[in-house]
Amino acid sequence: MPVISSKNQVTIPVDALREAGLAAGDDVIITAMGDGNISIANAAALLDRFAGIFDDTVYPPGYLEQLRSEWD
Repeated sequence: MPVISSKNQVTIPVDALREAGLAAGDDVIITAMGDGNISIANAAALLDRFAGIFDDTVYPPGYLEQLRSEWD
């Protein structure tokens, strides 16, 4: 059974990583779920899932262009 070290590190069993589709070097997002539980999610998978969900119906016409013009 993995144990949290004094450096707040834990070794995740390789079988659990494989089943979750995670591998060494993956960027992950760690979320506290309460009651002693955490969630580990593949950051790239979340990006792929949510990228592009905001189409031109989300913002009023010209709003994004106005925001971008403020960057200069």
